Amino acid sequence: HNPKLLHAAAPLGQHFTPGQSALSEREIAVLVITSRWHSAYPTAAHEKRGKEVGLPAATVEAIIAGLPASFPDAREQVVYEVAMALAGGRLVSQGLYDRAVKALGHESITDMIVLMGYYTAVSLTMNFYAVPAGSPGLAR
Repeated sequence: HNPKLLHAAAPLGQHFTPGQSALSEREIAVLVITSRWHSAYPTAAHEKRGKEVGLPAATVEAIIAGLPASFPDAREQVVYEVAMALAGGRLVSQGLYDRAVKALGHESITDMIVLMGYYTAVSLTMNFYAVPAGSPGLAR
């Protein structure tokens, strides 16, 4: 309903296409934020995508349910912990900050934060228009 805004936001969305951004663990952050907003369409789409990219089904389901999850990969674990803190409106402790900088670097951290903001906008838009999970293609 706002083609001008869509045109302006498209390059940001393109930046987060797999392989374009510095953050390879994007699905973890996306699942955390879309499920935080209880947004059915993007959560369902990224539940499927998360499993496709190799996240264990039980882990994906735990993230969506808001249950604790853990990852053997240090990068994935810190993405999860930072995303959970930010999505929960919590402060990021100095220890988590230090681990995130060491594991991800500032470029990937910034990508993750902006990615979460982008998917907040997507989630809230989908919620307003009550787009259900599995909805067929949307008119562009």
